[in-house]
Amino acid sequence: MRVAIVENTRITHHGQVGVALHEAAALIDLYKPWSGQPLPQSVDADALVVFGGEQAATDDHTHPYLPDLARLMADYTAMDRPVLGICLGSQLLARAFGGENHIGTAPEFGWVDVSLTEAGRADPVLSAVPDRFPIFQWHSDTFTLPQGALHLAASPGARNQAFRIGRATYGTQFHFEASRSVVRDWVQSFPETIERMLPGWAERHDHEAATRGIEADAHGLALARAWVGLI
Repeated sequence: MRVAIVENTRITHHGQVGVALHEAAALIDLYKPWSGQPLPQSVDADALVVFGGEQAATDDHTHPYLPDLARLMADYTAMDRPVLGICLGSQLLARAFGGENHIGTAPEFGWVDVSLTEAGRADPVLSAVPDRFPIFQWHSDTFTLPQGALHLAASPGARNQAFRIGRATYGTQFHFEASRSVVRDWVQSFPETIERMLPGWAERHDHEAATRGIEADAHGLALARAWVGLI
């Protein structure tokens, strides 16, 4: 299989998604449009992954490729090729199908409990995790669900944590790719940003990683493997 991956910022970890793709011997086409690299003009891979970034899904003035990326996600969906949007990727996916982006209204950071909806418990991907599970969050924005999307998961801070469109197009607000190793690198790379996001969290990081982080790693890999299994 061949999978197109879109990175939206300078430091992007593929994390548990990368592990699952490696296990499946996937070939990767990597795109970095934030650096000026053009996006593909058509659907030419078996699946599409869109990772997060510090920009908002509506920041067309600073990241003019965002409308094209949203259209590309819709094009893959129209051809029944699996799509995965994580954090910013989920917000762009919602935008692509008519959802509204709400900026700065739902900040969450750290390992947060997410609960499945009834649809989530029956979903081929989300059913790979328990009804309630810890997973890593790092976002301030949220979105409304597009018409026809299945609502799969929620948290106290942001109702729309996961949704599905069609057979295999998924958006997750939470960072299930973020293993403990990824989070540790974020702590080292973005200390000031994290301190502004949740003061004092860096001091609690080691304890949380040794408890909730271990559980979240297993759930993240289970979700990644389940989505890759749809390709």
